[in-house]
Amino acid sequence: MAADTSVDILQKVLENEILQTTKVVEEHLDAEIQKLDQMDEDELERLKQRRLEALKKSQQQKQEWLSKGHGEYREIPSERDFFQEVKESKNVVCHFYRDTTFRCQIMDKHLTVLAKKHIETKFLKLNAEKSPFLCERLRIKVIPTLALIKDGKTQDYIVGFTDLGNTDDFTTETLEWRLGCADVINYSGNLMDPPFQSQKKYGTSFTKVDKKTIRGKIYDSDSDDD
Repeated sequence: MAADTSVDILQKVLENEILQTTKVVEEHLDAEIQKLDQMDEDELERLKQRRLEALKKSQQQKQEWLSKGHGEYREIPSERDFFQEVKESKNVVCHFYRDTTFRCQIMDKHLTVLAKKHIETKFLKLNAEKSPFLCERLRIKVIPTLALIKDGKTQDYIVGFTDLGNTDDFTTETLEWRLGCADVINYSGNLMDPPFQSQKKYGTSFTKVDKKTIRGKIYDSDSDDD
């Protein structure tokens, strides 16, 4: 009997919350409709023009990004190309990879998806073995490493898969969240809620670039040597 009473109370509470939420939404819609009803033809025309201008500006920005190589995940052939690519785009994600490293192929798969979704950011890959100067300058010791670049400056790194749940089976959403934390993409989710299956197990601390101090060699992230 007591259990039935508790269920009834809970049901009434939920129904009341739903009614209150519905009421707020309806009041907001009524206010917007009333605001539109009170506008004269000139005001409506100005509103229409502002929206058209905003849409036009958005389309122009999109075309500019596409003209600079955004919207696709692509490889650049040399270190010289890296500097030019970074110079012309505000947000850049560059994957330093090696052909023989399996985890780089995993990273490729996720970056291909994100490059198409986040055209506001340029997604590149560069063979670490063919770019010794950059690897030394950026202190890249573990492969794969993502250099996260904003306004021409390297702001952050994703070293191996530590920040991605420390598993080869991390999701594209997890990598997207991590890039959002670095503010190199327009992330619409909740940064305080990382999409790990078990936050207690994996944690949410970020790997810093100076964690690896080995000189002269680049190691795979899944190697026992790192």
